Amino acid sequence: MKIKDVKKITDCKYLNLFSINYKDRANCEKEWIFASRSTSSNPLEKDYARLDAVVIVPFHKQEAKIVVIKEFRVALGGYQYGFPAGLVDTGETIEQAGKRELFEETGLTVTKVFKKSPAVFSSSGMTDESISLLFVECEGLPTNSFNEASEDIEVMMLSKVQALDILNNNEIRFDVKSWIVLNTFASYGVI
Repeated sequence: MKIKDVKKITDCKYLNLFSINYKDRANCEKEWIFASRSTSSNPLEKDYARLDAVVIVPFHKQEAKIVVIKEFRVALGGYQYGFPAGLVDTGETIEQAGKRELFEETGLTVTKVFKKSPAVFSSSGMTDESISLLFVECEGLPTNSFNEASEDIEVMMLSKVQALDILNNNEIRFDVKSWIVLNTFASYGVI
């Protein structure tokens, strides 16, 4: 495979489309269009040590339950079950972004960070977005009063049994990362 050129198609604040012209293994010219959080003219020169976003996997200490959000997603035209998440601001660490986003989306406070993943990519056929999964312990009372006007979020705390129940509901839409983590929690009781 050989990249020939990259063209920026859009110029938006949070997400852009790019076209890549390349030659495949049979030396045939191809084009691929993908989305990127990059604002540069060539996202292939991106520093993957700087992650785009964080996904927080919270376990509520007092309730001994995993925290999940049900959020309206415009691209789906409906609600999706997932975990709190958000973009990492310039100068922020993954931990700082995770604490901020968890509070903004759920009103809960991080009390302990268990672990964080390296950069992972959830849909590399469509985007180069890099995220880190941040597994945390949290406390507090859930609220959506800190949500932005563009966010429609319901906070839920689930036991193993409740997680299994929603996993078996074929009418619920899940974020892929959240389905995998919830399935592990429902099976083993750990995050």
